[in-house]
Amino acid sequence: MQWLARAGLTARGVIYILIGWVAILVALGAKGHQADQQGALQLLAGTPIGLVSLWLLFIGFVGYALWRFSQVLSGVPGEGNGAGPRLKSLVRGLVYASFAVLTFKVVTGKHTNQKAQQQDVTASLMHHTGGQWLVGLIGLIIVIVGAALVIEGIRQKFMKHLMTAQMSARTRQAVRRLGMVGTTARGLVFALAGVLVIDAAITFDPSKAGGLDKALHTLRNQPFGEFLLILAALGLVAFGIYGLAEARWRRVT
Repeated sequence: MQWLARAGLTARGVIYILIGWVAILVALGAKGHQADQQGALQLLAGTPIGLVSLWLLFIGFVGYALWRFSQVLSGVPGEGNGAGPRLKSLVRGLVYASFAVLTFKVVTGKHTNQKAQQQDVTASLMHHTGGQWLVGLIGLIIVIVGAALVIEGIRQKFMKHLMTAQMSARTRQAVRRLGMVGTTARGLVFALAGVLVIDAAITFDPSKAGGLDKALHTLRNQPFGEFLLILAALGLVAFGIYGLAEARWRRVT
């Protein structure tokens, strides 16, 4: 199970580095890029080693999902065996299983639009009885998740999962800073995405939702938006680099 977890954490790190890079391109005025998982995968697909890299990411995402699903059964080390940690592992497993499916579609050339799909799902939900409230609740949950990530980053709670004794003092400090900046930035972007979902529910306008891509493009359209988006992008890149360090030093059982 260790190799599955480390492969998955590596894939997670790589995808956030790519999302951050796409966001930088968007901030600099590049057109036609989606600043989300799909946009990152399509950017990678256009490189000479794209196909091989995508298959490796697919394997990594599957590994991450299987590792999280195993924690649903066995419990989460360091977080107890209660229902809360198991539920979080289940959600994380499902999210990365969806990333594996998305990667497979990109590999096989089945073009989809992740943002449009999210907006379609939002529209479908809102046209059911109580759907508008459900969409608002989903947005609130995303905001709460984002806020929890911000707190985790500021309090550096992620360090408890790492084998810090195996790091040099300089490496430990670098990983701590990358994790703090990256986790906080990731949380803020998630929270913004959640706010947009809530706004979509309140105004009954599904086009206002759209995940990471919509959140980052919304940030770009604010005063000093290019600067803010570059800061967010660099934060996501920092999280990706931290993720690679976590793949190396995380305690995995």
